[in-house]
Amino acid sequence: MTVIAEAAPRAVDLDTALTGISGILVTPYDDAGDVAPARLAPILDRALGAGVHMPVVNGNTGEFYALTTDEAVTMVTEVAAMMAGRAPLLAGVGRGVRDACRLARASADAGATALMIHQPPDPFVSPRGTVDYIRAVSDAAGLPMMLYLRNDAIGTRAIADLCAIPGVKGVKWATPNPMKLAEARAACDPSIVWVGGLAEVWAPAFYAVGARGFTSGLINVWPERSIAIHAALEAGDYARARDLIAGMKTFEDIRAEELNGTNVTGVKAALLAQGHECGPTRPPSAWPLTAAQQARLDTFLKGAGLV
Repeated sequence: MTVIAEAAPRAVDLDTALTGISGILVTPYDDAGDVAPARLAPILDRALGAGVHMPVVNGNTGEFYALTTDEAVTMVTEVAAMMAGRAPLLAGVGRGVRDACRLARASADAGATALMIHQPPDPFVSPRGTVDYIRAVSDAAGLPMMLYLRNDAIGTRAIADLCAIPGVKGVKWATPNPMKLAEARAACDPSIVWVGGLAEVWAPAFYAVGARGFTSGLINVWPERSIAIHAALEAGDYARARDLIAGMKTFEDIRAEELNGTNVTGVKAALLAQGHECGPTRPPSAWPLTAAQQARLDTFLKGAGLV
């Protein structure tokens, strides 16, 4: 187990961290295809050094649904040790309720600050059943929770019911519907933090309706740019934020191709170009990038001074 110790712990302020950048870490693999969390150490150090507010382990950029529950437990345990109290750690949990509760308990034992609960992808999901799911996870770990909302079709009333569960501190809004976000925000406790869950490109639109902070996979590759975008949005300088986003949009465009199937592929390919071997993505994610995609990525990385 790799532990980066001797770092002075700092006070954990979850509310402040939620309004910052939730940096979704990749899951590295070794040459045998097994999880290799030690390979994440320099990437994590760079992100924290740049000022990323809250790293996230076992998120979608971390290929959560490609991991076994045992592997997800390994990742949260190892990443929490690497963090050594340098920032709050948000730990993703999900899948079947028993797996979610097991991973929630393991995350709490590892020292995670809060849980990010993936919206259940089961084809038969009822709003009231989701309330039971969230309550079960809460009871299992007793940690504050961020809800990860990828489908707002459950409706504002159901979202309000979820946000009323004790322990829910924030919502990661990951649908391209700012007005529905505004409606949901108005229906819920004003203490809930609404986080832009579609990364930097959508952050200005979400900020405009009351969200604060955003999630980012870019932090694995270019954390300084994410920090600059966040600073511009917090200052209300939307023109500056748009200019900064325009300079990284090619990267996000590549990640959004093939039905978002190159989302993690683009991140890992960029890390490889920077000398950070994290292994390929696992199917059904695409690997590798096509020749045309790789050429565009190479041009982007060189133009941004990242290689």
